Amino acid sequence: MSSSAAARVFNGCRALFAPAKGASASASSVKKKATTAVKKPRPKSPPKPRPSNPNRSYGIFKVGPISPALAGLLGSSQASRTDAVRQIWSYIKTHNLQNPQNKREIICDEKLKAIFDGKDVVGFLEIGKLLSRHFV
Repeated sequence: MSSSAAARVFNGCRALFAPAKGASASASSVKKKATTAVKKPRPKSPPKPRPSNPNRSYGIFKVGPISPALAGLLGSSQASRTDAVRQIWSYIKTHNLQNPQNKREIICDEKLKAIFDGKDVVGFLEIGKLLSRHFV
């Protein structure tokens, strides 16, 4: 592009053709500033305190009546689904009822057979489905 063509395009604006003032000096100072600038860590805000026992009285946290078979295992006539699953897992762990070769299988004893429809072996993903009939 010739200078006359460029002049026609930019209407003779000399600022566009002129090199930046002190381009070499300012570029090196910018590089120095960029390398020497260190980000200061922000002070972390203290974590918000959570209530130790939030009131969860809905959905799977809702306490309700349970069947006599499940009440025999849990030791109470009412429980939430989360508490029931938690207590069943603690029962399984304390009595060592997981299959050692396949940890996803639970070998049922007499108490668990009463809850799990008389099955000898139950997959851990089936527990929630098999417990649903025990919640009235």
